[in-house]
Amino acid sequence: MRWDEVAGNPALLEFWTQRRVCSLTTVRPDGRPHTVAVGATLDPEAGVVRVITFRSSVKVANVRAAGPGGAPVSVSQVDGGRWSTVEGVARVHEEPDRVAEAERWYAQRYREPQPNPERVAIEITVRSVLGRL
Repeated sequence: MRWDEVAGNPALLEFWTQRRVCSLTTVRPDGRPHTVAVGATLDPEAGVVRVITFRSSVKVANVRAAGPGGAPVSVSQVDGGRWSTVEGVARVHEEPDRVAEAERWYAQRYREPQPNPERVAIEITVRSVLGRL
């Protein structure tokens, strides 16, 4: 379903605030998928999922390799038979205010992140949502 069709769904929003590990799938330049465990946060007002990570990570390299238009990605989480996958377009941000915003969202869902001068934020503009809640 498109994001605008589910953005106000209370079950979806609750599911994305509960503490759980997510998986982020990016695409390598050779077309192979790269899936890793991440902490991801959903900002329903902005329609954005944020992930904080190291600037030297493979996921960052994959997103950057896609070019300025962004990279198609998905972020998923599972809890027994309940699951949700968000699909969208990812871009890497190094601007201090964007990284701080991603850290703030991360702290709300998980815990206060340790200082990291190599941190960047991957912001995913949500296009569609799949799931069973």
